[in-house]
Amino acid sequence: MESKMEKRETWMKKREYILAVAGNVVGLGNVWRFPYLCYKNGGGVFLFPYLIFAVLCGLPLFLLETVIGQYTQEGAITCWTKICPLAKGIGYSINVIQVYGTIYILILAWALLYLISSFRGTLPWATCSNPWNTDRCVELTSANWTALHNGNLTANWTSGNLTKSSVSEFWERGVLSMSGGIDEIGTVKWELLLCLLACWVACYFCIWKGVRSTGKAVYVTAVFPYVMLVILLVRGLTLPGAWQGVVYYLYPEPSRLADLQVWMEAGTQVLFSYGVGAGTLTTLGSYNKFKNNCYRDSLWLCLLNSCTSFIAGFAVFSALGFMAQAQGIPINMVVDSGKGLAFIAFPQAAAMMPLPQLWAACFFIMLILLGLDTTFTGLETITSSVIDLFPETMRRPWRREILLLLLCSVCFILHILLTTQGGIYLFQLIDYYGASGACITCVSLVQCVAVGWVFGAERMCDAVEEMTGQRPWLLFKLCWCYFTPLICMVGFIGSFVDYQPLTFGNYVYPDWSYYLGWAIALSSIIVIPIWAIGKICLTKGSLRHDRQSQPLSPSHRITCSVSASHQLVTCLPQRFFKKTLFSFTNQSLSVSAFWSSSKRNIKVLPNYGPGRHRYPPPSPGCSRSISGSAPADSARRGGNATNPQYKCCPAQHSLGSSNHSSHCFLSLRCCSSPCGRASCSFCLRSYSLLSLHASESRSFPHLSIIQGNWVLVTGISL
Repeated sequence: MESKMEKRETWMKKREYILAVAGNVVGLGNVWRFPYLCYKNGGGVFLFPYLIFAVLCGLPLFLLETVIGQYTQEGAITCWTKICPLAKGIGYSINVIQVYGTIYILILAWALLYLISSFRGTLPWATCSNPWNTDRCVELTSANWTALHNGNLTANWTSGNLTKSSVSEFWERGVLSMSGGIDEIGTVKWELLLCLLACWVACYFCIWKGVRSTGKAVYVTAVFPYVMLVILLVRGLTLPGAWQGVVYYLYPEPSRLADLQVWMEAGTQVLFSYGVGAGTLTTLGSYNKFKNNCYRDSLWLCLLNSCTSFIAGFAVFSALGFMAQAQGIPINMVVDSGKGLAFIAFPQAAAMMPLPQLWAACFFIMLILLGLDTTFTGLETITSSVIDLFPETMRRPWRREILLLLLCSVCFILHILLTTQGGIYLFQLIDYYGASGACITCVSLVQCVAVGWVFGAERMCDAVEEMTGQRPWLLFKLCWCYFTPLICMVGFIGSFVDYQPLTFGNYVYPDWSYYLGWAIALSSIIVIPIWAIGKICLTKGSLRHDRQSQPLSPSHRITCSVSASHQLVTCLPQRFFKKTLFSFTNQSLSVSAFWSSSKRNIKVLPNYGPGRHRYPPPSPGCSRSISGSAPADSARRGGNATNPQYKCCPAQHSLGSSNHSSHCFLSLRCCSSPCGRASCSFCLRSYSLLSLHASESRSFPHLSIIQGNWVLVTGISL
C-alpha cells in the first residue's frame, strides 16, 4: 500500500526560526572578514558606506526573500512559479551557487583538526620540533623572535624567503601539506579526510528530519558561538596591548571614502553578511506560519547581524594588538583576513596567552559552529527545492532522509579531492569564481527586477500587510524598484571592470584554470536567461498572461464546493489580483468579483438573468448600497436566486482540511438596494467564505464543480 503524502512542515516555535536565520546570516565572514575590511578601508569611516548599503540593499533584499518564502510557502525554485514564472531560473541559479558553496565545509574540517590539536600538552603550531617543520622555522613565542626582528629579519620572515613562523608551517605543511600548484594533486591527507567526514555527518543529522531536527540543532549551533564570542571578547580586552589593536580597528581615515574600492567592498560585504541571493532566507521563511510577523523579524535580525560583525572586530583586534605588542612589531604586520586570520594570526595570539589550549579551543569551537549553521542551511535549500519540485514523490516517509543522504554522500566523495596536497588551490579557485560576489549580485539584481517591476512592488507590500498587519515603509518599495537594483547593477558591472586574476600568495595559476573558473562562474548566471528564453519560446500565450495566470500560493486559489442538499456553491476567492478575480454564470445568476485599487477592497456585483444587465440599472441619483466589514452571519437574506432579491447565504466555515477553517476569509455584508441592484463588499483584513445560492446547473465557464468535493478553479480571468 502506498504511503500517504506528508504535509509541508512548519517551525514548531517562533524562536527556532529566529535562531536558524541568525545562525545562517551570522557566519565566518562576520568574524574573519568584516573586522579586516573595516581596518583596511578607513577604520570607523568604513561604517558609513557599510550602513548605507545595509539600508538600501541588505535590509530590502533580506525582507524580500523572507516574504517570498513565507507568502508562497515554497522553496527557492517553486516560489518563483507563483511570483514570476519567467524568473524561475533564479531558483536554479541559487541551487547551483549552493552546490559550489558546499566546499566551505572544508573550513570546518580545518577548524576541527585545529580543535583536536588544541588538546595537546603543547600547541603544535607553537613549536618547531614537529615532523613537518623545516630548518627555516622560527618559534615566534620564543625570545629569539625579538633578536630576529631587531636584526632586520622581519621582512625576510614576512616574505617567506629566509624564515617561516611555526604557525605558518603548521598551516601550510602540517594541515595542508601544500603541493607546488593546482596541477600537482598529490596524496590525500587522511587526518583532514576524517575531519571532513565528521563534518558531513554532523550536517546530515542537523537537518535529516527537516525543521524538526534543525529547530533543535540551532539551540546549540546558533547560541553557543555568541557565548564563545563574549568569552573571547572579555579575555581579549583584558590583554596588554588590546586597546592599541582597537584603535587600529576604528581609527578613522576620511580620505578613504574617495576610493571606489572601499564602496565596492562595503557593498560586497553586506550581500555576503546578510545571506541574500543564496536562497536560504526564502527556504527558512517558507517554514513559517502564514501570519508570522516576518517584517519585524527581518529588521531585528539585520540589526543583530551588523552588531555582531562590529563587536567581533573588538575581539579580533584586541587579540592582534596583544600579539603585536608581545612581538614588538607594528600591528599592521600581524593583521590578516579570511583563512590567514583564522588559521595563522589568531592561533598565534592564542599560543602567546596564558592557558593557550583553552583560548584556542574556544576560538575553533566558535568557528565550527558559525560555519555549521551556514552549511546545513545551504543543504536545506537544495533539499527543500527538490522536494517542492516533486512533492507527490518526495513528501513521503524516509524520502527526505534518503535524498539528503545521497546529496551528502556525493558531495563528500567530490570533496575528497580538496583534502589532497593540491586541494587548497582548487578550493581557492571555486571560492573565487563559484560563489563570488558577481554571482550573488546578479541573482539579487534579477530578484529585484522580477518583484519590483514584474510582480509589482505594491503587490508585495500588500502581501506583507496581509501577513503581518503592517505595511512596509515607502523606502522598501523604492528600494525594490530603484535603489537596490541600481546598486546591484553597478556592483555587477564593477566586479568585471575591477577583475583581477586569481593568485594564491606568490603562486600564479595556469591559464586553463582561469578558463575553468569562468566556466564555474557563468554556470550559475547563465541559468537565468536560459530559463527565461525557454519559457518564452515554449509557453503559449502572451508574457502578461504568463505572469498573471499563476496563483500566489495554495491559500490564494479559488476553491468551490456544492452542497447537494442546499444547492449551495461556496467559493474561496483569490486575493491581491487587479481586475477580475473570478466570474461565473449559469441560467439564473452571473457574478463577478474584481479588485478595486482605489478603495482597497473587493466588490461582488451580481447580474441577474442569463446575460449581464438583464435587469435595468439603478435609477438616476440612486447610489445607496450597504457595505462594510460586519460578520458574514449578519448578512441580509433576500429571495431566491432568480429573484432580484439576491440571496446571500451565511458564511460557511466547514472547509474540511482547509487551513482557513478557523479564519474569517472575507467579512461579507450583502444587501439589495431600493434601486433593484445588489452589492457586496469585503474587508480584506479578515477571512470568511462567500456563499452564493445557485440553481441546478453546476457547470460554469470559469470553474468546474464536483459535488461534495473541493476543486481548484481553472481558467481564472485576470
